[in-house]
Amino acid sequence: MTYPLAVELKLLGVAIIVGLIQLLWAAAAARSQQDIKWAAGPRDTPMPISGAAARLERAFWNFVETFPFFAAGILACAVAGKLGGTLTIWGAGLYVVGRALYAPLYASGVPLVRTLVWFVSMIGLVMVLVALLR
Repeated sequence: MTYPLAVELKLLGVAIIVGLIQLLWAAAAARSQQDIKWAAGPRDTPMPISGAAARLERAFWNFVETFPFFAAGILACAVAGKLGGTLTIWGAGLYVVGRALYAPLYASGVPLVRTLVWFVSMIGLVMVLVALLR
């Protein structure tokens, strides 16, 4: 017997895809500025990147900083039987959409909107945590 997967767990999967896309996008942008021989070697000598490639790298690391909290929150809600509520569904949705929009905005150099989108994703994360602690 199979059970339908909760929306929040599907969104967790989408967040993983968003992270992988950001990783590959940042790596491709960096390799366009760095020698492939350097990239395949031990990288003992730093080869800095700039512009959009550097912004994509920073956006990816920003994702890496927040994703573990999101994943832990969703999984904790699943274990506690708290999925399916307004806070978890909307919170997960806001987090995933915010994270998906953040990297292209950052890469494009859009300052204020990028920060607002980041804030929306954080609101989503807080909503998940509030649902867990209720």
